[in-house]
Amino acid sequence: MADKAPTAHASAVLAGARAVLIRGAAGSGKSRLALAIIDAAQTGLLPFARLVGDDRVHLSACHGRLLVAPAEALVGCIEVRGLGIRRLEHEPAAVVGHVVDLAAADAERLPAAGDCEICGVRLPRLAVTAGAEALPAVIAALTTTAAEIKPAS
Repeated sequence: MADKAPTAHASAVLAGARAVLIRGAAGSGKSRLALAIIDAAQTGLLPFARLVGDDRVHLSACHGRLLVAPAEALVGCIEVRGLGIRRLEHEPAAVVGHVVDLAAADAERLPAAGDCEICGVRLPRLAVTAGAEALPAVIAALTTTAAEIKPAS
């Protein structure tokens, strides 16, 4: 992806085979969630996680998949509140598999299956309410499948 492509205000972490794209307003916790996902892999909750990009990322569609890459000026950098900008191992690009929207106005306790469209690619979306801890829901989204509850007869 060329650095001339427009950037999105988001962070991304490769978690297993696909990336989690984390969107939200400034101060909503994108970097904090990215670090928490990486930490979850280091503690064994997830098999693998590595930073793709923090704060600004490039998004592009390719063969029906959404690709994410870091903005050139921020490659390998992540903001750690209280410490400033830090360097981490990173991936140069990844295929997005999930979208997390922090402080989402449409977040629900028991939502219907949700998805979103970015660059013409439909992806599963997790809407997290403002102030809620996003990591448990993200780990559940990455490690479980949806259950269908059948009505009692």
